[in-house]
Amino acid sequence: MTRLYTEQLHISYGNNLIVKGLNIKIPDQQITTIIGANGCGKSTLLKAITRVLPHHSGNIILDGESITTENTKKLAKKMAILPQTPESASGLTVGELVSYGRFPHQNGFGKLTKKDLEVINWSLEVTGIMDFKYRSVDALSGGQRQRVWIAMALAQETEMIFLDEPTTYLDMAHQLEVLELLHKLNKEENRTIVMVLHDLNQAARFADYIIALKNGEVVKAGPSDEVIQPAVLREVFQIDAVIGRDPRTNKKMCLTYDLIKGEENHEKTTYSIPTAISNAY
Repeated sequence: MTRLYTEQLHISYGNNLIVKGLNIKIPDQQITTIIGANGCGKSTLLKAITRVLPHHSGNIILDGESITTENTKKLAKKMAILPQTPESASGLTVGELVSYGRFPHQNGFGKLTKKDLEVINWSLEVTGIMDFKYRSVDALSGGQRQRVWIAMALAQETEMIFLDEPTTYLDMAHQLEVLELLHKLNKEENRTIVMVLHDLNQAARFADYIIALKNGEVVKAGPSDEVIQPAVLREVFQIDAVIGRDPRTNKKMCLTYDLIKGEENHEKTTYSIPTAISNAY
């Protein structure tokens, strides 16, 4: 049974239709990545699925019920979202910010219980930031701050975590650090991870399932190896890509690409792929 899926989903900004008749399924306990060119509706889709943004028509179904009728606190116990640009945490310590993730579980005056404190500490431990608990969020590096926001999402104790471009503004090492953390949470905690990524090779390396969008419609959705294909990337990004395999993970990856400048004048280039890579197909 698929817990989360959409039916003929349409999402608009004013009179501008961004997402058109989308039917997608989010695999349980897997990492799903949404890819596509700028403005194709990736972030819009993520916001609609998590009810941050209302949809125009169609349905978003979670556990057999439309999310539009779900109680807000009850929904917040099922899914957490980390936006592309989180709100400022100025003046807060790491522990204070992470504690905000316990809001859906609190009653009355919102006093933290023993269970709340245990979950907060667990979230700090699993994200590797326990040593920063009493440090100001403002004093941390970009990668460390991103871990804090992920810890807050974990403290929410949801089975589904949605992230909008979690590696934006981070250097290569911190990007890898964040993605490896999400991979660990998926494999060891069975969390369903859904994220928007710009980097094709990061998507190919870490995703079990990829949804490729173009102009608000699905071009291809399926296992990573089925989506990272020259024909799909040509349609989605207008690039002529050479696909090989990562020698460390054996996942498909984009080795190089050219822009397609008009199909009528385009002549496909023949590339010589190194033996060590071609043997990985």
